[in-house]
Amino acid sequence: MTDPLKVLAISSGGGHWIQLLRLRPAFEGCSVTYATVRKGYRADIGDADFRVIRDANRWHKFNLLRSALGIFWLLVRIRPDVVITTGAAPGYFALRFGKWLGARVVWVDSVANAQELSLSGRKAGAIADLWLTQWPHLAAAQGPLFFGSVL
Repeated sequence: MTDPLKVLAISSGGGHWIQLLRLRPAFEGCSVTYATVRKGYRADIGDADFRVIRDANRWHKFNLLRSALGIFWLLVRIRPDVVITTGAAPGYFALRFGKWLGARVVWVDSVANAQELSLSGRKAGAIADLWLTQWPHLAAAQGPLFFGSVL
């Protein structure tokens, strides 16, 4: 019997977290670690492994660096086979570092980005093994792809 696939499901808070939770059926049979920016979100995932990461955005450069370092060490410790995120900056760092460490990486751009892809989403597209949008008019042949919305 093979070990279950190790998945890191990571996102910022708010809508990013809610959308990530909507993907939970896809993780059935996997060993999942959830990581997000608010300790209170632990209640959303039951007994699954849960980690709190530092929140950051492009307007707070020092916090971005601290977040990136924390996410890198999280990835080194858990060594996931797959990293999946709905954004934003913490998800981008997880994809970048996960790819360096040999994981398959999946970016699902937030449904809130209805007019254009997010900045993180545009950057993630260059490295993601699977790059998805939740809006059909934002899909393109070279990515991102559209297979539906999680909301």
